[in-house]
Amino acid sequence: MNGRKLVDLAREKRPDLPVIYTTGYTRNAVVHNGILDNDVELIGKPFTLEELALRVRDVLDRAALKRR
Repeated sequence: MNGRKLVDLAREKRPDLPVIYTTGYTRNAVVHNGILDNDVELIGKPFTLEELALRVRDVLDRAALKRR
């Protein structure tokens, strides 16, 4: 099972579940016509723990705003 299929299954139970994908591929390899799918958050490898923490905080903050 790939990551997208796992997310689809998880979101059947938790539709509002924030997800960050990680990839070692260039951004161009995972986008469709130059843009990510609307619900896709992405962080490219390699990344530092600080970069990951900042990205997680950003995604969680935006998810909380959507729920208001």
